[in-house]
Amino acid sequence: MTTINGVEIELSVVIGNRTMPINHLLRMGRGAVIELESSITDEVEILANMVPIGRGEVVVEGDRITVEITQKYNMSDLAA
Repeated sequence: MTTINGVEIELSVVIGNRTMPINHLLRMGRGAVIELESSITDEVEILANMVPIGRGEVVVEGDRITVEITQKYNMSDLAA
């Protein structure tokens, strides 16, 4: 078990997405705002090493932002 404790995993939370032409992206500067195709109540996708492992909800408490896991994918779900 001590070997597994040393394994690092990159966790990512996808809060939304946006499709735009590359020329718009290249014109953006510091402070530019990208409007996402999602709302505040939408669930977020949780990724481990860029592989979807579940879904969750964003929770804001004061100056802290956390993600509450609402659904965990089974390994059989990922193979399909």
